[in-house]
Amino acid sequence: MRLRLPPVLLLLLFLILLGIAALWLLGSFLIKVESHPVTLDPALGAQALTLDAGPGQRVAASFLPAQGIGNSMGKGGILLLHGIKSDRRQMAARAAFLHRAGYVVMLIDLPGQGASTSPAVTFGLTEAAGVRAALEDMHRRLPGQRIGVIGVSLGAASLVLCRDCPKVDAAVLESMYPSIEEAVEDRLRMRLGAIGAPLSRLLLWQLPLRLDIQPAQLRPIVHVAELGMPVLIAAGSADRHTTLAETERLYAAAAAPKSLWVVEGAAHVDLHAYAPAEYERRIGAFFEQYLAGRQVAGR
Repeated sequence: MRLRLPPVLLLLLFLILLGIAALWLLGSFLIKVESHPVTLDPALGAQALTLDAGPGQRVAASFLPAQGIGNSMGKGGILLLHGIKSDRRQMAARAAFLHRAGYVVMLIDLPGQGASTSPAVTFGLTEAAGVRAALEDMHRRLPGQRIGVIGVSLGAASLVLCRDCPKVDAAVLESMYPSIEEAVEDRLRMRLGAIGAPLSRLLLWQLPLRLDIQPAQLRPIVHVAELGMPVLIAAGSADRHTTLAETERLYAAAAAPKSLWVVEGAAHVDLHAYAPAEYERRIGAFFEQYLAGRQVAGR
């Protein structure tokens, strides 16, 4: 006698299989590398570079030397690291304001993003090799000078997860996730509601299978205290990708000296574009204090 399943059970089984397939496709999208040419506005005056970040990883970069006084002068250097599914163009406006302020600036496409190569996107773990290569190059170009970093989301995580990066003297961490578990759950909750929490486990289950990475390797909150530099942590008050409570936990975990800037009303957006005047005032003052060596009044 052949077993016949009730139609409701068949429908439920079909929906479960459909959900698993959808999550697998979503996982494929998240780790997929889609290289594309990146061109900055010529008015920025950036020099094109290609950096070697290890086997299978070439990092496309743009470099802005100090204005009119040679590459080895100025207030110091600042490396700019963009977010996921983006490229160095996201950081071009920041580069322009920092360059005007007298800093040498480097922008890179993180491995697996923009024009940089990589086998897969790994949410900051192997992207750290691109950060390392860029910092090594900046230290060669700016011997003895202080180096700062601004990292946005994936860029911030890539810096924090770098275990053997060259010295950094100050960092701005914008909209950074505390752990991959929370990052995935937050995003699925936004789209699917309460069911997003259990489904996030199925998405995370793919990490070891696809990338040989354990979720425990993608927890910036565990390593943020090890940075050994002044940090400014910034996030939007209305950010649902990384909630304010999660940002406050990151700030609590960071070592002093540290500061927190909550951008009122901002979601998971470009904070410089959202509040340009306040952004340039705060970030400018931060780097004046810790890179240029000037103590800023009122801080």
